[in-house]
Amino acid sequence: MKTLIKNGTIINENSIFKGDIIIDNDIIEKIIPQGSSYDTNQNFAQIIDACDEYIIPGVIDDQVHFRDPGLTTKEDIYYGSRAAVAGGVSSFMDMPNVLPPTTSLALLKEKQKIGAQKSLINYSFYFGATNDNIDEIRNVDPRTTCGIKVFMGSSTGNMLVDNIQTLEKIFSEAPTLIATHCEDTPTINANIDLYKARYGEDIPIEYHHLIRSREACLKSSSLAVKLAKKYNSRLHVLHLSTADEIPLFSNEARNKKRITGEVCVHHLWFNNEAYLEKGNLVRWNPAIKLESDRQALLKGISKGNLDVIATDHAPHLMAEKTGKYLHAAGGGPLVQHSLVMMLELAQRGEISLEKVVDCMCHAPADVFRIEKRGYLREGYKADICIFKKSKWTVDSNNILYKCAWSPMDRVTFHNKVVKTIINGKLVFDNGCIDTESRGELLTFAI
Repeated sequence: MKTLIKNGTIINENSIFKGDIIIDNDIIEKIIPQGSSYDTNQNFAQIIDACDEYIIPGVIDDQVHFRDPGLTTKEDIYYGSRAAVAGGVSSFMDMPNVLPPTTSLALLKEKQKIGAQKSLINYSFYFGATNDNIDEIRNVDPRTTCGIKVFMGSSTGNMLVDNIQTLEKIFSEAPTLIATHCEDTPTINANIDLYKARYGEDIPIEYHHLIRSREACLKSSSLAVKLAKKYNSRLHVLHLSTADEIPLFSNEARNKKRITGEVCVHHLWFNNEAYLEKGNLVRWNPAIKLESDRQALLKGISKGNLDVIATDHAPHLMAEKTGKYLHAAGGGPLVQHSLVMMLELAQRGEISLEKVVDCMCHAPADVFRIEKRGYLREGYKADICIFKKSKWTVDSNNILYKCAWSPMDRVTFHNKVVKTIINGKLVFDNGCIDTESRGELLTFAI
């Protein structure tokens, strides 16, 4: 079964060129730059004409919360992967703070089974660290597990790891990459007390970035980096939100890095003025901060200090996002719109197309050592996104999240995902989704 994608503009490995791609079953067989010859008499089962369209590797989102198991009123892996594939996302890495939390090897296996049953795209799951599961962490399989998730900041239940001896053991003994949420809880609690003294229970949302402050972020991120350097750990710091944290990260070649950083699309799109317009709908942890932070994060991406652009896709029911600030849930759904958000920033001249592809497709594959994905290369899995320049507006008729809302509602974009190919199979095609297709468990080089 061969597929030909022809006449497209390919964006891959810091190059933009016209060309064709031949897929043999689930593998990229050949990439043919325009002007090169090849056998045109092959029997193609499918020919996709990508004239006036762009071809990139499928997006790899290294941080989503698909709420499965236990919180599936908000979302589940089926709905999350359906929204993702419509946004050009071919693979995801899902977080462990579900019910029950993914903090044992048995629960990790169960979650992988759910992924195989429900996911339209490729999948992997983090193993959650606690203050008392170091024996389980030691036995995590690095070939099938994307990383150990450590909440070095506010979390629910037993997933806040605040014991320094435990952190030392995790950083010294984890068999795979360590991914951290870095916010210092005592600093945040002190800030909450300060603003409660002023406003009681009616703290205005616009103070969120001062409560989940830059000091809280920097203190925790600095500790993570210090531990990683001490033990030569592979550390990936998630959802960086401040200019202050960028100097913690080197801009050396990615294949030489042991410490890497991720930025989320909302921290690159919004600044603190969004609180006045959207209120709790843009309440994320860590918080979106100042315009100067947004600009610094974009510069950090451009210069190579920061590596991955992802979402922290975290759907909540609308009822959980309304009401008083202190009781509103943190997080929002973004996986369907992350790529078009970044393409919009590229159109505005804030980032290059090549850098968008590098940080959303190549970098996750490099940082996590994903095997044969993340690039358009011969012999690699055929995970491919095709988009075109087309004006459209987000509204209730095209939002695919199970929670049925988006912080991007009524935003007009100028690029649109038209096709997403997963393992050689056309799963999303101009609004039509093959809901019977299933992705594969990601594997990682040791």
